[in-house]
Amino acid sequence: MTPRTTERLTVDGPAGALEVVCNVPNAPLTGIALIAHPHPLQGGTLDNKVVQTLAKTFYALGYAAVRFNFRGVGGSAGAFDDGIGETDDAFTVLAQAKAKFGDALPVVLAGFSFGSFVQTRVAKAMDAQRLVLIGPAVRRFAVEEVPADTIVVHGETDDVVPLADVLAWARPQELPIIVFPGCGHFFHGRLPQLQRVITGMWRRP
Repeated sequence: MTPRTTERLTVDGPAGALEVVCNVPNAPLTGIALIAHPHPLQGGTLDNKVVQTLAKTFYALGYAAVRFNFRGVGGSAGAFDDGIGETDDAFTVLAQAKAKFGDALPVVLAGFSFGSFVQTRVAKAMDAQRLVLIGPAVRRFAVEEVPADTIVVHGETDDVVPLADVLAWARPQELPIIVFPGCGHFFHGRLPQLQRVITGMWRRP
């Protein structure tokens, strides 16, 4: 990714400093995309390839793409808190982003795996925000119900979160799932396709 503006900063979080990276277009902003990374205890960071792909996607769509390290990861202080403290981290970073870029801008909540779980918790506590969930860690965590326009993408051969579990979560919500055939949890070799699919879904009337 070669965004015109990349800023690394530290903000004060509930458990101490939080490391944040913002990719910001020079043109007037479409909105703010807050992006959450996979499980902190399983190597998840803001530099995860799926997380970077989400940032690249929303940057190209004109959003300020804001990703951050949960507490205890990289330059962020604190320790893993089972998604509860991590939800507070997300709210803190979002508040800082709205203060920085504009409180009236639309907000997109995007997450990968554990990050999807956190973002559904954030969305539940806010007015309707559009969600993009990649490989959501359902059954492993109590992933909330989501709005009908949520974009959910999952790999057919995901061995971390079985597709059957995601379908079982989505079925009572009548929520469509985009399935990548022959694709595992980390979307190896499929990241450009992931970007194209999200972009196409986003622009669809």
